[in-house]
Parts: sequence; structure tokens; C-alpha cells
Amino acid sequence: MAATRTGAAELGFAEAAPAWRLRSERFPSKVGGRPAWLGEAGLPGPAELACALCGRPLAFVLQLYAPLPGRADAFHRALFLFCCRAPPCCAGLRVFRNQLPRKNDFYSYEPPSESPPTEMGESVCLQLKSGAHLCRVCGCLGPKTCSRCHKAHYCSKEHQTLDWRLGHKQACTQSDNLDNTVPDHNFLFPEFEIVIETEDEITPEVVATDESEITGSIGKESLQNFSKGSGPIPGRRLLRKKPFIWEFIGMRQEAGLRSFSLAQGSAGILRGFSTGFF
Repeated sequence: MAATRTGAAELGFAEAAPAWRLRSERFPSKVGGRPAWLGEAGLPGPAELACALCGRPLAFVLQLYAPLPGRADAFHRALFLFCCRAPPCCAGLRVFRNQLPRKNDFYSYEPPSESPPTEMGESVCLQLKSGAHLCRVCGCLGPKTCSRCHKAHYCSKEHQTLDWRLGHKQACTQSDNLDNTVPDHNFLFPEFEIVIETEDEITPEVVATDESEITGSIGKESLQNFSKGSGPIPGRRLLRKKPFIWEFIGMRQEAGLRSFSLAQGSAGILRGFSTGFF
């Protein structure tokens, strides 16, 4: 049985939201869809986002915007969770962290407006401002290109084949309109915003303390139902922001995943992604 915890607690609820609220410049916490990358440099590549068991590309599950108060180098901070959707794996959980100081090369020093933008822009953004191209299927780095049009980018041969079969074969000659012809590949999880709310107290019924209880909730029931497009996790309670992060770190470390850093900026400020300590 879980013990009662006193004091304020943060809960995350999966809610429908307009697409503009889930873009990178809004610093969203969200589940499903394509990742809204925080930094545009040093993103994890195909090798880091491949399942260690079957080698297939991992699917984006969720991201949490979790800045660290008092840490100038983590004024903006996000955690990204990926998993393998291919049977019999359906696991292969992997977490990446990205953090930036308030003054950085990607975002305004001032907080974003809460109002909708006057120009909505493209429905699917497949190229970052840094110039990096993203995979048409999963939204991760896409170093491979279609050998015919050289304008469609992919993270892997598997995703290129999937996109070719589901529509790029016909749209390949219409290379000027590729971003508007991205089909539903049935690879991404349904997309929702994670709305964080505070409770005064977590009761025993909503606190998980056993790692097997967390694993069962994430890997065997919730993700399976969620992957079928059934919407938010039952009861609308998706996760607890801070407790979830630290409990998952324990799971990851016990699994023996190695820590690594892909990019590091000057003066020790971490500008890339890592699966090291959070």
C-alpha cells in the first residue's frame, strides 16, 4: 500500500489543445505527436533513438517542461521520453534531457504570449530554424533523403519505406508541397497537452510507490490503450510531474542504461541532450 503524502503535489492531465500551444517556442509539456524540441542543436540522432533490442526507431511518448529554479543554466529544461512500439519489445524506454539558459540562440528572453499567433504557420514543421531536417514520420532528426526528390527526409530506411507506401510515392513529384502532404503513418501516439495542476494532498489511491506498479501502469496497460488511440489515460491522471521524474530515474538506472552527453557548450553550459543525471 502506498503511504499518504502531505503538502502540495503537481498532477498532469492530458487535455486537447490547439496545435500552436504545443510548439517549441511555447515550452509545452505534452504527450504524443512529434517532439517539440527545446534546443535545435545537438539533437539525438537515429543511433540514439533506435531500440537496443530490435533496432527499430523509438516512438516519442511525452515531454515535460521542468526548469530548475535557481539554476541559470537550466532556466529552460525539458525531459523527453521515447519507447519502442514494435512487438515483442513494446518497451525500450529512453529519456533525454535538454536545457538552456534564459539568454540563448533559440528563444526570446521574455516569456511567450498566451495569445494565439497571428500567423499559424505550417501544420507540420519538418525543418528547424537551425536548418536541421526532421523525419516525416516521427519528427526526429532525418539525415536520410528520398533518392528521387531529395527533399523528403527520414531517420531510417524503415520510415522512408513506410512514408513511400502511404503516400510519398504519389507526392514525390510535388516536392514544393511536401509538408502539406504528410499522411497519417499510424506511428505517432495521439497528441495532448499535459496541463499541470496542484493538489494540496495526494491520497493513497493516487500515489504509486512500487516501481513494478509504475512499470505496469506505463508499459502494459496505459501505453497499450493509448497506442490504440483511446485517448488520455483512464481517469485523466497522466502523471505526477516531480515524483514521476525521480521514480523513472530509478527505473532507468536499475536497467543499467549508460549515461552520455551528445553536445556541450562553452563554460560548461549543457546545450545538447543527455541521458545522464537529471
